[in-house]
Amino acid sequence: MVLARVEGNLIATRKHPSFQGWRFLVCQPLSASGQPEGTPVVAIDPLGAAMHQQVVVSTDGAAARMAVRDPKSPARMMIIGIVDEAASPA
Repeated sequence: MVLARVEGNLIATRKHPSFQGWRFLVCQPLSASGQPEGTPVVAIDPLGAAMHQQVVVSTDGAAARMAVRDPKSPARMMIIGIVDEAASPA
């Protein structure tokens, strides 16, 4: 799992049939301090996350393929949570 910030959406004119009806969001992984880290990823979004919200992205491709109900889907990443507020350090 990765903590990330939604940076945009992706529109595909042609896509795998398993992605029919799914939103694609561009998510920037974040470090523990909340700074951008690494390369942005594209994740399917079943939750309706908004721009600049922090989200939890699952990198479990099997779970993403199960969500789209196609074991041969190219799905690899899926938003599984929206962060309401960051926990303060103890």
